Amino acid sequence: MIDLRSDTVTKPTPAMRAAMFAAEVGDDVYGEDPTVNQLEERVADTLAKEAALFVPSGTMANQVAVRLHCRPGDELLCEATSHVYLWEGGAPAALSGVTTRLIPGAFGVLSVRDLEGTLHPPDDIHSPTSRLVCLENTHNRGGGRVYPVETVREVSAWARRNGLGLHLDGARLWNAVVASGVAAREWCGHFDTVAVCFSKGLGAPVGSALAGTRDMIRQARRVRKLYGGAMRQAGFLAAACLYAMDHHIDRLVEDHANAKLLAAAVADTPGLKLVPPAVETNLVWFEVAPEVGTARQVAGRLKDHGILVAALGETVVRACTHLDVSRADCERAAEVIRRHAAAG
Repeated sequence: MIDLRSDTVTKPTPAMRAAMFAAEVGDDVYGEDPTVNQLEERVADTLAKEAALFVPSGTMANQVAVRLHCRPGDELLCEATSHVYLWEGGAPAALSGVTTRLIPGAFGVLSVRDLEGTLHPPDDIHSPTSRLVCLENTHNRGGGRVYPVETVREVSAWARRNGLGLHLDGARLWNAVVASGVAAREWCGHFDTVAVCFSKGLGAPVGSALAGTRDMIRQARRVRKLYGGAMRQAGFLAAACLYAMDHHIDRLVEDHANAKLLAAAVADTPGLKLVPPAVETNLVWFEVAPEVGTARQVAGRLKDHGILVAALGETVVRACTHLDVSRADCERAAEVIRRHAAAG
């Protein structure tokens, strides 16, 4: 099977496994795991933040950030299809008592024009207090779209003027960096906290990190414990993440090229429509017309010919390129899409 369901399905490479096996470890709860410490320092330096914290998942990184910025009854603002709302199990409400204001954007991207007029009067006791803006770069449900850096600057300035905190869900920030040529530290300079992931495009088996000021990360360490995310000899996992940062960022350009190959096949197939129409990184989202069936039926046809994709709802399919699919794999997948995706 050629597995295009997600960039989370990758297996550690032999060299990554060797790095994990050789890792020096200690008890990270005591701050004594040297490999975790090295990773946190590396992430903080890469993102131009004072400190960083290693956590098990991207969801935990985002939700620790929500807890840091907000109090129960506060409100966070995000694009209507953001991961922090759509795919984290209602965690802002469940874990932090925080409500979420969903604001429709353009394939996941919010502009100041979208945000203006959304805030409650600060002295209105009937309304939640708007406290935090969350952006996602690249935006998963927006088709892997890269936030225009000028838009990020404008949203950041708007949030500052209105006394709001800013958090970046940068689970696929590495893809944004490679696709745009904008350095991670430039993106991150506009946010108070930033979450990045190592187990998606970079191919590590586990792990994300949250970066911010030293004081915020000190508080985040307590929240990580509260959420059950404190780990002991986690250096074996951190070693995989360090290896990924050293070896798997620049190669993301290959995933982006392979995604465009798949996108061309989708565009050539009657009854399939790319949404958004332009593929910028490693995600290919497309809609299925009624005459070719449901998303699940299309995914089933592709599976019958050795291609796994994700059916999300009745009409939407996602294909995702990653470390474990080669150019030849994607050429084969493109051929199958053209021949069989719409065939009844």
